[in-house]
Amino acid sequence: MFEKFTEKAINVVSSSQNTAKKMGLKKVTPELLLLALFDEAKGIALKIFKSYDITHEKLAEEIKKYADINASQPVQAQTLPFDDEYKEILKKSLDLANKSGNPTILYEHLFLSAISDKKSNNVKILEDLGFDIYKSKSLLEKLVQKKIKRLYHPEIDENRERKEDKAEETDNIFDSEESAKVFERAVAKLSTSNYEILGTEQILSSILEDKNSELTQILARYGVTGEKFDEKLQNIRSRQSEYEGRQIIFTPNAFKTMNMALQTAKELGSSVVLPEHIVLGLLKTKSGIAYDILKELKIPDDDLAHSIIKPIEKQMPETLTILRLAKEEARRLGRNIVGTEMFLLGIIGEATGIGGRVLSELEINIKDARSVVENMIGFGNEYYDREIVFTERAKRVLETAWELAKKDHKQKIESAHMLLALTTEPDSLAMKALEQLGVDAVEIKEGVKKFQEA
Repeated sequence: MFEKFTEKAINVVSSSQNTAKKMGLKKVTPELLLLALFDEAKGIALKIFKSYDITHEKLAEEIKKYADINASQPVQAQTLPFDDEYKEILKKSLDLANKSGNPTILYEHLFLSAISDKKSNNVKILEDLGFDIYKSKSLLEKLVQKKIKRLYHPEIDENRERKEDKAEETDNIFDSEESAKVFERAVAKLSTSNYEILGTEQILSSILEDKNSELTQILARYGVTGEKFDEKLQNIRSRQSEYEGRQIIFTPNAFKTMNMALQTAKELGSSVVLPEHIVLGLLKTKSGIAYDILKELKIPDDDLAHSIIKPIEKQMPETLTILRLAKEEARRLGRNIVGTEMFLLGIIGEATGIGGRVLSELEINIKDARSVVENMIGFGNEYYDREIVFTERAKRVLETAWELAKKDHKQKIESAHMLLALTTEPDSLAMKALEQLGVDAVEIKEGVKKFQEA
């Protein structure tokens, strides 16, 4: 039976057993389960107790009035048996889990069963403390109610995003010193040409001028040197490849490349756009003169991209790890879509950053979180070799994390920024999952603040 318990629920049962041992009892009683529920309460459950001004001391004192508890020598037995009524509460918890469609027994199932049990003294004890059992039961039942499983992702409907003008996003592209130099050299090249609009060819050519950079050396290994690129560029008689839309400071394809570079920087955990991100953006858009030249040079896109990303991965940026884990979680559930709930699992899985440590302190673990997420969205059959995509809500979270990192003057997007960004989307699956796990946005913000100030 206990294999179906979440870690938090097991902690409650273990706590009640330990208390029984300390009190010299021969069996574990329902009253001790009630005390353990208080001691292990977090988030909403703790708020329920606090709303009635209940403390450990008050509850323990009240339990002593009803239960046959006499402190004596601690029991040395490895584990104590449960009395019949305690066993009945455990059975009711399993029934509640099954009825609510949960594959595991949550802390809340134990809480509901314990305060609904009229055979024990739990109801009397709580009523004497002014505890509103009916109101509390209604709140707990909402937390464990059955979630409809869907073959489609619940956040995917939001992908019908409003078409916004994202031209202002390019203002952030040249924040880093490296990219600013690329831009300056590209503009200088533009001024010596007959063109007035910056294209992908000037941008890549200016990147190749920095012969000492690791990126240029990687490109050289694939046969892409400044000399070879400029030689190919001399043979270009038309810029038709650059025009597929409106004319702005960038050609349309350069504009697409720059926006893709910005998105790539975010996905690789950087709060600034580097030349590496620009080249990766070019490889992703697969359009423009610069890309045409790479194709003429027979450069394998995937191999080059992997070679550029490899040194970035060695730096182990937290957000890159989080997003990689999020994609793995999506695949595990048969999905090709990453929503905010996968970001949450990624933050927990990354573990070493502030985001993961905050959730760990709030007793959120990967086993329980996976169980809640699986119950919310079910298993799909959408993932085979298809590209993993983000929901629009997930993209907004990533955008907010980027902004938080820049506000903190950080070069990297950290797990704390990702976790705080999730709290800005109260209706997201991630926040609904955290609510079911007994944690709210206030606790997260306070937890992050505490770790950052430490």
